Amino acid sequence: MRGTAAAGAEQPLANERTGARKKSDASPRSPMKTLETVHVTAPHTPAAIARLTQQSAPNLINIRTDLQIRQLPDTNTAEAVRRIPGISMETDEGEGRYINIRGLDADLNSTTYAGVLLLPTNNASPFGGYRNMALDSIPTGFIGAIKVTKSNLPSQNAEALGGTIEILPKTAPARQGFFLDGDVGGGYEPLRGTPVHMFSLTGGGRFGPLSVALTASNHIDSRGIDDVEPAYFNDSAHPYQAVQVIEQRDYELHRRRHGYALNVTYQPNEDNEWYLRAFDAGYTERYKRQFMDITLDGNTTVSGNGTLQDTLTFPGAITKSLRDEQETSRERFYMLGGNNTLGILGGTAIDYHVAYVEGTYNKPFDYNSTFTYNPPSAPAGTITYSLNGPGHVPVYTISGAPDYLDPANYTLSSLVNGTQYNFDREMSYALNSTTPVEWGSLTDQNLRFGVSVERRHKRTTAQPYSFNLPALPLTAVSGSLQEIYYDGIYQNGVDIIPGALQRIFGQGTIAPGDQVSGAQQYLDTHEDIYAAYGEYTGTWGKLGILGGVRFEATRDRSDAFSAGFDSNGNPFIYPINSSHSYRNYFPSLQFRYELAPDLILRAAYSSTIARPGFNQQNPALAIDVGSGIITTGNPNLKPATANSFDFDIEKYLPDAGIISVGVFDKELSNYIVPVETTQTLPNASQIPGGAIPYHVFTFENVSYSWARGLELNWHQEFRGLPGWLDG
Repeated sequence: MRGTAAAGAEQPLANERTGARKKSDASPRSPMKTLETVHVTAPHTPAAIARLTQQSAPNLINIRTDLQIRQLPDTNTAEAVRRIPGISMETDEGEGRYINIRGLDADLNSTTYAGVLLLPTNNASPFGGYRNMALDSIPTGFIGAIKVTKSNLPSQNAEALGGTIEILPKTAPARQGFFLDGDVGGGYEPLRGTPVHMFSLTGGGRFGPLSVALTASNHIDSRGIDDVEPAYFNDSAHPYQAVQVIEQRDYELHRRRHGYALNVTYQPNEDNEWYLRAFDAGYTERYKRQFMDITLDGNTTVSGNGTLQDTLTFPGAITKSLRDEQETSRERFYMLGGNNTLGILGGTAIDYHVAYVEGTYNKPFDYNSTFTYNPPSAPAGTITYSLNGPGHVPVYTISGAPDYLDPANYTLSSLVNGTQYNFDREMSYALNSTTPVEWGSLTDQNLRFGVSVERRHKRTTAQPYSFNLPALPLTAVSGSLQEIYYDGIYQNGVDIIPGALQRIFGQGTIAPGDQVSGAQQYLDTHEDIYAAYGEYTGTWGKLGILGGVRFEATRDRSDAFSAGFDSNGNPFIYPINSSHSYRNYFPSLQFRYELAPDLILRAAYSSTIARPGFNQQNPALAIDVGSGIITTGNPNLKPATANSFDFDIEKYLPDAGIISVGVFDKELSNYIVPVETTQTLPNASQIPGGAIPYHVFTFENVSYSWARGLELNWHQEFRGLPGWLDG
């Protein structure tokens, strides 16, 4: 349930350079150069203006406005972006988290705010690249609009092999005076009987040459999940449906998401503007996961009625566990810049900014405890099951395991704790110029040049802790209520009380194994990118032309550790480092042809890059000499690059409607994939055990690959229907 309240005036469109009000001219013949400089960032940009911006853009983009976002119960940015054509979403903990553009890995996208790259707050990502931002940390409340770029421009950051997701900030209306806009909502989580609270509020105004917009957004949810996840043997030695482990999961997640934004602009006249933009967004989550695991021996037999049977060996076959952790993901952004038109240089406009971005992840505790079932008599039991539960999960009965739900029959067998703190920081500087030119018979011509510097520092740290465990019974830390779900099919017994073990054992101590594990997870890396570009736009009759090239020089250096245990079980930790330097050029040529005022044909060539993920090129080695296994990144990875070709035809309909058909082809070089190899390491003399062959789990480049597809889009409001169905 959501409600909205607003006071004051709204204006639909603001010019990015001047902030001055522009007429809502919906003529599709508006020059391409005019709408290139448009930000749809005023409070409540109409969908028609956003669609006109897309129609007149020189490249392939999609825009979703604040008003469109608020029409649906999307709680974070990932859920809002997924409404755009060609987008899919990956979820975790019941919410959207990562975005795939045209089916490509989320780590291949870039996410920006007002054109400045945002940094990941969490090292987790679907393919382990650790470069893409988890969009569940940004609430929808302070978004002015979202723009997805599918064919990159030379003036944009080239690190966008999948595409670019740009979050556009809210600004004050062009009209003088105060404004206030609010949005409030709520809900109910019936599984745990918990409420949902959300609100966003934007206020400020324009007072002479000064404009201010302040935004606050908050979302609180206590979500619960009941789950059953079987794992199968999946081999020829067992029947096809043979189950190896049954995990009965009970989640309780309490998340508090916030977003606060500030946008201050000083514009003394039409030719000069200076601004300050800032935001703080993120979430804090308490995560409680109660498990009951049943581990089968693998002695599977199939009866005549199709049921399966296996043995259970005690202790170890049945365990109860609790993961109790808290984490905070936070993104901070500060940007200071300006725009000026220089009459002495023929109307050349310059824009410039300096920005600081920081993504942090803080986990002050992560307690994982396990209690093991010890039967009072029999050392083995039997489980009989069939896969006819909800969603074909196993339904079972257990014999020979008396009172396996009684907490008095469980003893503490494992307890570990861990802390983690990661930061990713970047200072960036940019200067751009746009100069009108008159060459030949073309019109609306502009030359745009720019330079930028990005200086990035990323560090990941983790510290595990161990405990000396007494024979603690589960009854000492258990609740009294029996957990039963899926209409009584599954019983988890009583819960382990969150916080009880912390109060008994404290934080823990750092054992030699914990030192090794902490060293294996350490990474300190610097990455500097120096860029320059030139870009031309012009119109020849009905044909719009954009061409240019971008240059980026990259330098990085990383420090980590080679750590593990030798064949005698002794720990070792050695420092290790790597560095790289490379240069890339990114040409682009894009055409927009107006077949009719509402029918646009596009053809585009663009080029982009995906630098290796920080963990993918991490030189750290996690070494197990006894088993001959090494897990490491590959410091010799090359960046993946793409030459992208797009062909698109767009029919624009009344009331911001559109029908479009497009094809795309991304020709990829040096795509990065995980591999397992057997090799003798060049530095094996540093590793106790000698130069022996190891199974190495790492990453490597694939010289050539491609991604091709077809994109269809039809959006239309059905006007003229009776009553409330109209539109």
